[in-house]
Amino acid sequence: MIALIAGIAVNGLYPALPPAAPPQQVAYAVAAAPAEGVIRVRSNYSFEQTVSRIKADVAAKGIRFFDEIDQSALGAEAGIKVGRSTLVLFGNPPLGVQFLTSNPYAGLDWPVRMLVTQADDGAVWIAWTDFQFIADRYRIKDRPAQFKMASEVAASIAAAATR
Repeated sequence: MIALIAGIAVNGLYPALPPAAPPQQVAYAVAAAPAEGVIRVRSNYSFEQTVSRIKADVAAKGIRFFDEIDQSALGAEAGIKVGRSTLVLFGNPPLGVQFLTSNPYAGLDWPVRMLVTQADDGAVWIAWTDFQFIADRYRIKDRPAQFKMASEVAASIAAAATR
């Protein structure tokens, strides 16, 4: 089942970042992922371009890039064939650390992770954990504005590879 959701592309959501242009509404298709609490969107670009576009948008927003993990290469090193899969880790510590102050175990889901995969049919997908799912998982009730912001930013980063 595919639904349309709106993401908001904004640069000014982060403390210490310069003001940005007004928010820009973008709509993109979201498909159910085969895991609870996972949002998945189809990219309009190749696998390499999708990873590059995510990293470029993270940098453009002034968000800290932590790492890129090629899971396919890790599988190959272990002699295990894994489909194309790259995990991109990034975050904004002034925002993300606020979740840890509510529940330190939320650190298991921070920094933010976006997974880029390629299906057998060649389709490239971006997946990440829904921030409301994270809030519910760690029973964090005192940071609704911060979770809303994190959700909007993740959607805008994913949208960079769908427009």
